[in-house]
Amino acid sequence: MTHRIVVAGAGYAGLTAANRMARRLRGTDATVTLVNARDRFVERVRLHQLAAGQRLRDLPLRDLVRDTGVRLVVADVTAVDPAARAVRLGAAPYRIEYDTLVYALGSVADLDGVPGAAAHAFAVASFDAAVRLRDHLADDPPRTGVLAVVGGGLTGIETAAELAEAHPARRIALVTAGALGEGLSARGGEYLRRALRRVGVAVHEGTSVTEVTDRGLVFGGGTDLAADAVVWATGFRAPALARAAGFGVDARGRITVDETLRSTSHPQVYAVGDAAALPTPDGRTSRMSCQTGLPMGVSVADIVVARLTGREPGPARVRYVWQNISVGRRDGLTQFVRSDDSPVAAMLTGRASARFKETVTRATVQRVRRPGPHLPFARFGPSGG
Repeated sequence: MTHRIVVAGAGYAGLTAANRMARRLRGTDATVTLVNARDRFVERVRLHQLAAGQRLRDLPLRDLVRDTGVRLVVADVTAVDPAARAVRLGAAPYRIEYDTLVYALGSVADLDGVPGAAAHAFAVASFDAAVRLRDHLADDPPRTGVLAVVGGGLTGIETAAELAEAHPARRIALVTAGALGEGLSARGGEYLRRALRRVGVAVHEGTSVTEVTDRGLVFGGGTDLAADAVVWATGFRAPALARAAGFGVDARGRITVDETLRSTSHPQVYAVGDAAALPTPDGRTSRMSCQTGLPMGVSVADIVVARLTGREPGPARVRYVWQNISVGRRDGLTQFVRSDDSPVAAMLTGRASARFKETVTRATVQRVRRPGPHLPFARFGPSGG
């Protein structure tokens, strides 16, 4: 009897999982169907470049699954019905049944925490959102000359720097409630501050935004910052589909999984990438990033294959290696970290870091097409190879 595997979402984690499972299950009675809303693979780690007006590579999904045995379906996932073991779609075939579901629908910008953000802020968490920001900056003449980016994490830093290089006539303000680049070493944080100043980004640390309006930002105490556009980069959350389906989820809507990436509430379902809350040995959960998405895709493929062939897999444990941050096209910071993601003294900076990140990013596309067990930027335990 055919075992039907459905992978929902063709981001880094989902595409990696589908391709590796299909290759490893050749010659068996299992089928792998990959469902995605777009017919192109989106290099999400480059969306800040798209927002700044750069052209990204065209990567048709059909080319990336060619000769793997993966069946590709291009349609929105509108709902998951775990009782019927079916995924509902917004276009034909409208419904696909599964025996095993790998849920990899990623994350979206979290615009709900501050009044006005959803109505007035732009984001760079999806292809369409990045295009809206790009088109707005190209078409709307400056009023204040200021672009405000809210969020001092990796997305905010990279977006602010890219916009500064692309729009030198505008002033870029990077606003964060905490410290810039929290989780970096002290030297790494200082390097980023200097690098951002060099490209013309003014950093406002320890500054809380209480409201976003059509004119800019309102801070605590009633002060404000007028801006032509506000880019919201303070964090991500998972889509509402998992919670609506009745899966066990955490506060950010991620499916809670055990050490083998299996849903804690529905054993036929696995979750990977930004959609999964994988426990880590220090009591936290996995970080939302490409660095964990790809190894999770490899790991879940090996776990599913093991169980289908009568073996019990080992646990998937994330072990980090570095954080790679671009500061425009010619500068960057590679912060090396311990396996628990805490920073060490070693780091790579400047053009060397920028070239390093570009090399890794380009190589990633080949790795999602032909995913091997070993990935350079995060490592998993026994089940991930």
